[in-house]
Amino acid sequence: MKYLLILLFCTLLGTTASAQVYRVVDEHGNVTFTDKPPGDAEPVEIREPNTTAPPDTSVFPAPPPKPADEQDESGGYQVAITAPANETIIPRGPGNFSVSATVSPSLGRDHMLQLMMDGQPREEPQTSTSWALTNVFRGEHNITVTVIDKEGKTLATSEPVKVFVFRPSSQFRNNPRPAPR
Repeated sequence: MKYLLILLFCTLLGTTASAQVYRVVDEHGNVTFTDKPPGDAEPVEIREPNTTAPPDTSVFPAPPPKPADEQDESGGYQVAITAPANETIIPRGPGNFSVSATVSPSLGRDHMLQLMMDGQPREEPQTSTSWALTNVFRGEHNITVTVIDKEGKTLATSEPVKVFVFRPSSQFRNNPRPAPR
C-alpha cells in the first residue's frame, strides 16, 4: 500500500508539471493563463527555458604540491596565500582587507599559523586560515603565512604576496588651502 501511494504521488506530480497551459482573453482585453480550458482558449506552447552551466566556483585553486625533496622534514607542510592575489591594490579607504591561506596537510596538534606583514607578526598565532586586517597603513606591504610549533619555530612559510594599500592623505587635498591672513 505504501509503495502504491508513492507511485500515485509521483505520477500526479509528473502530470502536473507537464500540463497544458491556455491563454484566455476576456471581453475587456485582459489576458489570463490557466490550465483549465474554457471554450475560447488557445493553447500556449511553452518552450524549454534557456539554461547554462554555472561558473566555476573554484576561485582559489589549491597550490601545486612541492616535490618530495623540497618538503620540510618538520611535518611536510605546504602553505600558500590564496587571497589577496599578488600585487593586489587595496583601494582608497580605511585600509581593511582579508587574507586567506591554505595549508596541507592539516595542522598538527601543537602547530599554528602566523600572519606576517613586512617580516613582522601582524596577528596572534591561530589555527584558522583567514584573517581580517584593519587599519593597514598606506604603501606597499609583503605578506606571508608561516606554520609554527608551540615554541615559535618556523616549520613552513608561504611565498610572499605583495599588496598596495591606498589611503587618503592630508597632504593631497582636492581643495586648496586658504591663504593666511
